[in-house]
Amino acid sequence: MVAAALAVAAPVEKAHAQGKSLTLCWAAWDPANALVELGKDFTAKSGIEMKYEFVPWTSYADRFLNELNTHSKLCDLIIGDSQWIGGSAENGHYVKLNEFFDKEGIKMDDFMPATVVGYSEWPKNTPNYWALPAMADAVGWTYRKDWFSRPEIQAEFKKKYNRDLAPPKTYEELKQIAEFFQGREIDGKKVYGAYIFTERGSEGITMGVTNVLYDYGFDYDNPKKSYEMEGFVNSEGAVKGLEFYKELYKCCTAPGMTNAYMSEGLDAFKSGQVAMQMNWFAFFPGLYKDPNVGGDKIGFFVNPGAKLHFTQLGGQGISVVSYSDKRDDALQYIKWFAQPAVQQKWWELGGYSALKAVVQAPGFAKSAPFAPDFLESMGIVKDFWAEPSYAELLLDMQKRVHDYVVADKGTAKEALDLLVKDWEKVFREDGKIN
Repeated sequence: MVAAALAVAAPVEKAHAQGKSLTLCWAAWDPANALVELGKDFTAKSGIEMKYEFVPWTSYADRFLNELNTHSKLCDLIIGDSQWIGGSAENGHYVKLNEFFDKEGIKMDDFMPATVVGYSEWPKNTPNYWALPAMADAVGWTYRKDWFSRPEIQAEFKKKYNRDLAPPKTYEELKQIAEFFQGREIDGKKVYGAYIFTERGSEGITMGVTNVLYDYGFDYDNPKKSYEMEGFVNSEGAVKGLEFYKELYKCCTAPGMTNAYMSEGLDAFKSGQVAMQMNWFAFFPGLYKDPNVGGDKIGFFVNPGAKLHFTQLGGQGISVVSYSDKRDDALQYIKWFAQPAVQQKWWELGGYSALKAVVQAPGFAKSAPFAPDFLESMGIVKDFWAEPSYAELLLDMQKRVHDYVVADKGTAKEALDLLVKDWEKVFREDGKIN
């Protein structure tokens, strides 16, 4: 073993002497910390130093899309959001990875299908790959398991609703539970029913409301005719879904949550304000470890359903930036990251692997209390537009939905009708429709 260790030391020292390094760009959040830890193994093996540029989610898109659009050499590798894939492919920001994958024996069939479509492919549902699935994610829910299990609360809930208090399977059940806890006093403190996304500036309220819209029948366009949105974006079901989200916001959330997203939800849950919280699975390992609300006090459940059952896809793929001068080293990192043993460690450290060998392994469901819900969620995910003009499409939806849900402007039907017009304008300017 000593001889083997000495044998591998030489190339590592040589690489360090050459000052090799890569800069990886991503958002500043718990999984990024896990990636830094994981990256130490890559440096030990390759001798390539890993540097990181992490920025808060609220400025993540603005910052890194600007880096790409200006052909900056800051990022050698980037973990870019799923919605960026179309623009980054068509504008030449990312290196196409097909030949590299073929050469190295990296097969997209080895990854969960939703993550390949969501993070890697452009055009969608074609074998053109611009990223390796890196961070599988979806919207899920946490709840105060310790509150739900109290005998007096159980008894009162059963008397009122004639069913046991348990994690909701439908949105109607979720609303009942949220109403039940809203304004209740627990351990001498006033609490609230549910935390949901309402943020307007980036993507927050869209990433929240879509979970309900999908389940009530919203579609981005006609499945048989691309970009035909009338009657799909503003369908009768979509209107009901948007109305429901507003009802949930009005009846059952804490006061002042008019522009709240991920971090506000974590704060609300950690401080004991809410019975249930909508958030990304990415945060659940950290919440489970929280000394105040983690362990046996926290429970997890899949996004509820209605007529249909979906959840909003999150997560990202890792891409090689085409403007990097270190393309070969960046590809070496991709090759290393794709290995099953590395992907397994990624999961153990708090990242979310998309590799089937990890998530479909016999012991996966028991490897973490949120693992079964994560796996189920990744089987029902649906994503926002990944068009090159996704940013305009997103800001349109942010405005229309926030105006209706939070600012009390107009009706749900009017909001979605206006959204159709907004989106038609974008696609008309893009030459996608006449």
